[in-house]
Order: sequence, then structure tokens, then C-alpha cells
Amino acid sequence: MATINDNYLKLKAGYLFPEIARRVNAFAEANPNAEIIRLGIGDVTEPLPEACRMAMIDAVEEMGHRTTFKGYGPEQGYAWLREKIAANDFQAWGCEVDASEIFISDGSKCDCGNILDIFGDDNTIAVTDPVYPVYVDTNVMAGHTGDTNDKGEYGGLVYLPITADNHFTATLPTEKVDLIYLCFPNNPTGAVATREHLQAWVDYARSHGSIIFFDAAYEAFITEPAIPRSIYEIAGARECAIEFRSFSKNAGFTGTRCAFTVVPKTLTAKAADGSEVELWKLWNRRQSTKFNGVSYIVQRGAEAVYSSAGQAQTKSLISFYMENARIIREQLTAAGLAVYGGVNAPYVWVKTPAGLSSWDFFDKLLSTCNVVGTPGSGFGAAGEGYFRISAFNSRKNVEAAMQRITATFKA
Repeated sequence: MATINDNYLKLKAGYLFPEIARRVNAFAEANPNAEIIRLGIGDVTEPLPEACRMAMIDAVEEMGHRTTFKGYGPEQGYAWLREKIAANDFQAWGCEVDASEIFISDGSKCDCGNILDIFGDDNTIAVTDPVYPVYVDTNVMAGHTGDTNDKGEYGGLVYLPITADNHFTATLPTEKVDLIYLCFPNNPTGAVATREHLQAWVDYARSHGSIIFFDAAYEAFITEPAIPRSIYEIAGARECAIEFRSFSKNAGFTGTRCAFTVVPKTLTAKAADGSEVELWKLWNRRQSTKFNGVSYIVQRGAEAVYSSAGQAQTKSLISFYMENARIIREQLTAAGLAVYGGVNAPYVWVKTPAGLSSWDFFDKLLSTCNVVGTPGSGFGAAGEGYFRISAFNSRKNVEAAMQRITATFKA
């Protein structure tokens, strides 16, 4: 009989978001007249920017003619898109990133997991707590962890708590770690890292030969000019960091699927024989073998983000969601709840009231307000007692949800 990858059996009973869906579906079946407002997952709701739609329509037309039809594209992505990304997202901000170091993909979530393919099984891995679950679960699947303890922490991982006490920015580990997951603006807490904080991480990584996986999927939501948008704004980062970005939130591509990863050609790690190997070459080999690239149509849509019209439209889209975040933050504060985030990120991190657990608060909001959020404990042990609310929804739904919640908790 064929055997399985037993590491999958170590995974907790359900990935966070499917468990949320299960509970919501059960409630909806029992309460068919309930008008449920979903502020849980970070799924966008507003239409794609017109510039992106028009570019994709034109690309579809091209696919209808033999002279302009496109088949397999380059696995790394079309040069015209990578050049736009390099110029606008990095070089314009003073970052030394070349188009050849950019790899177009179908999602930063995918890349955050797939990147483990090019690293060994004996690395010590650090994650923040709370943490985006994909970072942990993909390491479990790859066999990099032991079983969980009574707090839900996996053996073999170094957990770095991020709390209100440290402003939701992790303290540097006291021991040596090899791979470090950082996400700023942070999912789920909405916190950002200062230039000084990121410099400390880069200095740590360089001194220990570590690699930082820097998830910057929400960089477009940064409103404060002093906050770095890329790890490559930090001196020395090209020697120790890989950055993941996405078009999902800034341009509404959650269902369209387009993202990219930056692997500097100056980045190396050690082989078993002690020699240094360029990670760019390994990632290029991995992508060329396992990935056939993002469709031409989608990449043309992503390219349109960098047009003058696309820039204005994506800026408007981001402003819309950040206004939602402001409403959520201010209304929950007025209701007497302790809230964090929502200033440089589309997430508001709420301290659960009256000692309620994260899941108890989830059930209370669902049953009394018909509002769905995300329990903080689903992001890790340090997330217990917190709750994430997403700003990704219509203005009407956000305002209605806040009216329901404030009516419940002000009373």
C-alpha cells in the first residue's frame, strides 16, 4: 500500500479559515434569516481597477489572433512586468533591486511555503507569535517540526511573542536561528516595524548567517512616511533577506492571482560540503521545474497597476479600505474595546473584553451581532485573548457591523 507524508498528521485539526467557515455555515443553517457580515478573512470586495480590467481585456483580444497569441511565458515572468516592478516598487524608494531578481508568481502565500524547497531540513526556524498560519503549517508539512505542546506550539520552532508590551514587534532571539519569518505591516496585528527595528534584524541575520523571509504583502497600506516599505531599504538586507509581495490587496487580485518574490543575486547559503551557493540559482531552478508561470493576461493586468491611471485607481482602492479601517478602529474604541493596528494596515487587532477567549468572542459576535472576525488564538498561543477584524468589505457592511458591535458592547 502507498504511504503518506506523516507530517500532515501533525497539523492541527483544521486550518484556521476553514474552521471559521465551518462555524459560520453551521450558524447560517440554523439561522437562515440572519444577515451575516464577514470581516474575517482578508479577501477584497471592491472591483478591480479599471486600468487593470482594460489591460486584461486587450490581452484577451491578443490571444484571439495567431500573430499576437501567447503560449508558455517565461517561468520567471515577463521582463516588461518585472522591469516595472523594479523601477516603481524598489528603485523609486532607493532600493537596489534589479528586474532579474524578481520572480512573478500566483501568490505570496504560495511562495512563502514553496521557498522551503530550496532550504535544508536542519535549519532552526523562528516565527513571530501570533503568526500568519501558512509560515508554521508549511514547515510542519515539510517535516521541520515536532508535535504540538499544550499551548499549540510545535516542537522545533522558535516562537517570538509579539504583544502590546513590545508594541507587537518581536524581540531578537537570544539563540542562533537560521530562517526568520517577518511580516510588516503585520498580519494579524496591523503593526509596523521602524527602520531601526528592521536594521536590528538585518544586523542579527548577517552576524549569524541567517535568512529573513520578509512578507511585505501589505506595504501599500503604509501611511506614515518614516516606515520602510521594503526590507531592501535597510543597509545589508541584500545579503540576508528574501521579500514577498502581492497584487492581491493593493489592486484587488485575490481572485486574479499575481504576486512576486525578490531573491537578490548577492544572497547565499551553505551546502552540506560547506560551500556557499547562490539562492537565486536554486529558486530559479525550482520555479523552472515546478511552475509554468502566471498567465500573460494576468501579467498584463498587473503591469497596468504602474500606469498613471492604475496608480491613481489603486491609491483610491487602498484609501477606501483604510477609511474602513479608521471607522472600525474608532467605533470599537468608542465602544470601550482596546484596539491596535488599522493605521498602516487593513487589520484591526482587538483585545477581547471581559476575559473572553478568542473563540468565545468569535461565537459571541456571530450569535449576537451576526458579524464574523478571526480569533487571535488561530494565529498562535500569544494571539489568545485577541481578535482580528478585517477592513476588506463594503462601506455599508462595515458601518452596519460597527453599529451592531457598539450597540452590544456599549450596553
